[in-house]
Amino acid sequence: MNTQSIRPHPDISLHQLRIFTAVAQATTLTEAAKQLGIAQPSLSQQLSRLETLVGARLFNRRPGEMELTEAGHYLLPKAEHVLRGMRDLEDGLMEYTSGRRMTIRLAGITSVLRVLLPPALRRLQEIFPDIDFDIQDMAPSDILELLYDRRIAVGLLADNSLSASGGGFAQIPLLTDSHVLAVPGHLDLSRVERPERDLPADQLAILNQSIQFAFGSQHTKRVQNWYERLFPGHTIVAQCRSFEVAAELVRAGAGVCLVPALSLLHGAETLKGIRLYAVNAATRRIMALIPTQYQHIEPYRTFLDTLKDAAHTIVLPQISPIPPFLDNGPQAQF
Repeated sequence: MNTQSIRPHPDISLHQLRIFTAVAQATTLTEAAKQLGIAQPSLSQQLSRLETLVGARLFNRRPGEMELTEAGHYLLPKAEHVLRGMRDLEDGLMEYTSGRRMTIRLAGITSVLRVLLPPALRRLQEIFPDIDFDIQDMAPSDILELLYDRRIAVGLLADNSLSASGGGFAQIPLLTDSHVLAVPGHLDLSRVERPERDLPADQLAILNQSIQFAFGSQHTKRVQNWYERLFPGHTIVAQCRSFEVAAELVRAGAGVCLVPALSLLHGAETLKGIRLYAVNAATRRIMALIPTQYQHIEPYRTFLDTLKDAAHTIVLPQISPIPPFLDNGPQAQF
């Protein structure tokens, strides 16, 4: 037998195998996406990449139905075996961490890492002095992919990045956070019912200049829809990937920005020259995602407790009531 002709597929990831098995076991792509806690377009894209890597179609696609092909039937038990093996490996290695130096690998969104992690990390190191951390600041979609591939053990993000199921991870609520409209300090919206009538031309121009975030997610699209509904004449003057940069642009009078209140907790100087107004939107829940087998094992159990303790000490910035012209329509979901 010519072993040179047998080539492994080193680019196949655990994440893709989990997606494949979820689709194979679910009745629809929508159901599989909910089980995994990812958007359906992302699921379809990863499935297509896997088929490209394998070099064969794994499913016959029909309206409302996904049927395994011969190649899919071949792959399914092997994928399940790999995933079972990975779970056994993780569980087994946990038994060897007691009394030895251990690295907690985690990823999170910037605002959560900056506000919650420092006090939680300090407290955990007092209890477990032999622990160190590998910390990555990432977008929610990247955090989820690292979790699925088991390259991190803890993800810190908001619930608007997830489906209801959470993809098989334990979801540990930490705190709630509100979206607010950040405007330059001289822009008083407290009595504004019709901006085009109640504001001077220069202030109206600033109000209609939006600073938005380009994270490439459904959340970004929902925020864009919010601007279009409530500021129909607005112009996007900047797209950012950092809440801190957006705050500086607002302070300089470049425009207004819809941001999570938590992202603006960065010392007393952060809010100088900026006003924050409530908006008619549902709060987002900040949570830790962790494989279910880890949540009751040390040091992860204590780490989750220190995160909860840190969350209880958070005091969000002062937020003014919703301006009259924004207090209309159904509550937005971000």
